[in-house]
Amino acid sequence: MLCFTRQDPRVFQKLGDLSPLRLVTPNSQPGRERLRHLVIGSPEGVRGAINYLHLLRYAEQREWSQLVAIPDSGIVITPAQGEVFSLLSRERSLD
Repeated sequence: MLCFTRQDPRVFQKLGDLSPLRLVTPNSQPGRERLRHLVIGSPEGVRGAINYLHLLRYAEQREWSQLVAIPDSGIVITPAQGEVFSLLSRERSLD
């Protein structure tokens, strides 16, 4: 999967115009599929989601990458052929 940091993908003339950040995707073991979760929000919100998934015993906190700042120009995610994308939006209390 590639992550591009330019504002409007419609203006791209060719891949050479992009500044990609390659996100490493290790191969899955036979009979298993690797899913990649992307949590976007404030640093507190992202950490909260990671902590919640840990409490649910879904994922250990140490398995997540460090937080990555999104540049002002935004990001464009280009998946591999055949992959799909689903987004879940939720609100959280700022108690």
